[in-house]
Amino acid sequence: MPFVKVVKNKAYFKRFQVKYKRRREGKTDYRARKRLIAQDKNKYNTPKYRFVVRFSNRFVICQIVSAEVVGDKILAAASSKELGRYGLKVGLKNFAAAYCTGLLVARRLLQKLDLDEVYEGNDEPDGEIVMTEVGKKKYFVESLDDDKRPFKALLDVGIKTTTSGNRVFAALKGATDGGIDIPHSHKRFPGYDRETKEYDAEAMKDRIFGAHVSEYMEKLMDEDNAKYQQLFADYIKEGVEPDAMEELYQSVHEAIREDPSPADKEEFDVDDEDAYKKPAKLTYEERKERLAAKIAAQAEDDDDEEEEAEDEAEEEEEEE
Repeated sequence: MPFVKVVKNKAYFKRFQVKYKRRREGKTDYRARKRLIAQDKNKYNTPKYRFVVRFSNRFVICQIVSAEVVGDKILAAASSKELGRYGLKVGLKNFAAAYCTGLLVARRLLQKLDLDEVYEGNDEPDGEIVMTEVGKKKYFVESLDDDKRPFKALLDVGIKTTTSGNRVFAALKGATDGGIDIPHSHKRFPGYDRETKEYDAEAMKDRIFGAHVSEYMEKLMDEDNAKYQQLFADYIKEGVEPDAMEELYQSVHEAIREDPSPADKEEFDVDDEDAYKKPAKLTYEERKERLAAKIAAQAEDDDDEEEEAEDEAEEEEEEE
């Protein structure tokens, strides 16, 4: 048998250092996170904000987050679950819903910081990138105020693959149209052609207003009505028609700009309070008494079984 060198011996495993828990779970890309939260030392304790976009099974979540030693702090947050207040009750995870959620968190944040009237953003989304150059710096807002600079954040997509046309860029576009300064380009937006290096803003606008959804709805209505009834059952229930899709999203955008503040929390009313009460913890003496009662009950059962066995044995002897 040839000689085989043991590479991973005991000394190797004694010095092995496990990775961070969220890296082992595949939840955090620490290489990207380090670059997103690292702040210049000459800026002292100035927070560096991230525009965090995440997708659950049903909703889109957008947050403005800053990192601290004790943990991340959330300055503002919005979820597509809230869009029902503004008239959008179906399709809460698609491209258009992501745009609405980004717009909502942007307007909510600027209202909180008293910047909503200074930086109103883009009222009429057209898919174009808005940018202002002042000296050597670029600001992704329509115009720069003399006294107050725009709120700046960096896009944080987590472990999401940033493919062209991804929904994270819809949330990004919604936030920039809402008045937040987020550095970006159009190279990952729908409508950008890598070969010709040209950008079609109309394609982006169609996605923002759900044109791709309405086209698919019309296609299914003509070709396979049964599948249309199955896939768009919630749309049919809410009375959402393909022709009225653009008007629906326009009304949602207007409603968000009118009142982006979060809804008041509803008090949790309990009808039967006893159902939510936990039983009181037993004392040491009560636990001893309960154990003694269990042992005594077990002993009685054993005695009854022995008596039954003796009776059966006597009956068998008498029969013989």
